[in-house]
Amino acid sequence: MRNKLLLLALLFTLNNFAQITSPQIDEVVERTLKTFDVPGIAVAVVKDGKIIHSKGYGVKSIITNEKVNENTLFGIASNSKAFTSASLAILVDEGKINWDDKVIKYLPNFKMYNDYVTNEFTIRDLLTHRSGLGLGAGDLMLWPDGSDFQPKDIIENIQYLKPVSGFRTKYDYDNLLYIIAGEVVHKVSGQTWNEFVETRFFTPLNMKNSATAWVRLKDTSNVIVSHVPIDGKLQAISRYKNTTFAAAAGIYSSVNDMSNWAIMQLNKGKFGEKILISEKQHAEMWTPQTLMPNKTIAPYNSLFKSYGLGWQITDVKGKLQVSHTGGLEGIVTQVTLIPELNLGIIVFTNQQSGAAFSAITNTIKDSYLEIAPIDWVADFSQKAKASEEKADKVTEEVWATVTKNKKQKVDFKKYVGTYKDNWLGEVVISEKKGKLYFASKRSPQLSGEIFFHKDNSFVVKWNNRYFHADAHILFENDNSEFKMKPISPATDFSYDFQDLHFSKVK
Repeated sequence: MRNKLLLLALLFTLNNFAQITSPQIDEVVERTLKTFDVPGIAVAVVKDGKIIHSKGYGVKSIITNEKVNENTLFGIASNSKAFTSASLAILVDEGKINWDDKVIKYLPNFKMYNDYVTNEFTIRDLLTHRSGLGLGAGDLMLWPDGSDFQPKDIIENIQYLKPVSGFRTKYDYDNLLYIIAGEVVHKVSGQTWNEFVETRFFTPLNMKNSATAWVRLKDTSNVIVSHVPIDGKLQAISRYKNTTFAAAAGIYSSVNDMSNWAIMQLNKGKFGEKILISEKQHAEMWTPQTLMPNKTIAPYNSLFKSYGLGWQITDVKGKLQVSHTGGLEGIVTQVTLIPELNLGIIVFTNQQSGAAFSAITNTIKDSYLEIAPIDWVADFSQKAKASEEKADKVTEEVWATVTKNKKQKVDFKKYVGTYKDNWLGEVVISEKKGKLYFASKRSPQLSGEIFFHKDNSFVVKWNNRYFHADAHILFENDNSEFKMKPISPATDFSYDFQDLHFSKVK
């Protein structure tokens, strides 16, 4: 009853368009923790150059039950991308590069899928998700954790990824090109991307607890643990530590530290008396570069949606919104800026429900946009359940077919061998005690048992169950080749099995 009364009080207050208070934020976050089964959340709000709310909720780990606070460190994932674009903006300010310089000027071994694209590809193109490659193309070189791919491998292998659209014609989110952008920073500045970000941003912004990768943290006593629901039960999982991913998704930070980053952004590159980025280059980063799909619907009635340089840009109820999200296994984050209101909202969570951070962010920003109250927690909960049910139906049908065909006699020896994909490298399909197994040489976590599905189709069930990424294996040409695709429509796009094409080498 108390929670219902508090919710009614919140809705009544918001209906009169009063700006949300800290106790009201507390209530929304507590409901979010329970509704979406999130162990821990941290939230910060900055307004008019000041931090007006910064607080942790719940626990860092369901094992230790240590409390989250405003200085607890989370992997901010793809919110790291804005630091990469800002690093390049500094180099533009210093006259060392231009946004439209060709990448091959600085990285001569950079090569895309054809010579024209290679020769025309600019630094701007690295940041704007319009390369012609598909969603998350090549991410399996970095995802899941544990692969041996280095930045030089990314630069060398990206040429083998086939385009799905014309160069500069369509938005498809990518990670690999941000890694390459980090290598441009390294080449031009003489510092690694990590060193550059830490010296040019973390130090002047007093982001004392932050680091550009897990391995660079000086103190790990106040860091969250990642959590994933497995078979309906929330479990703590191992942490993503791959340093190759840093320029795209590597930073660890707290909402307190990131508040200073937000204040600098809202102040057009200036923090106190320090000018980190010129207003000219800051404006360039917030200028639309690539159109994104958009629906003009209530309550925000956004007329456009686009990607700038490290930021997503849209309008909400007539005001500019600059934002980004980030996700690693068991962690999702969101940073939202509304410059006209001088407002920033930061939400970090240690579970991978994007609905959770969206519910909190929308509730807070609606109070400032004077939008009539919406119960976003209930709204996103309903949508999440519908999406999960749809995905579960697809996967259940596949495994039901596997069970039905379990007694069919299949000559597994026809499929045994070593197969190679141009960019992921070799995998071995072996038979042991009448069972088939898949094992990637360069990405060891991609291993699991293979089950017959139907016809020449199999499915692989990964040993690591928190992937939520079991996949089809489709053999072709007398079993000398195979392709793959995710089983579930809810599979994270970074499991880009559809971009693989294996050929038998022995």
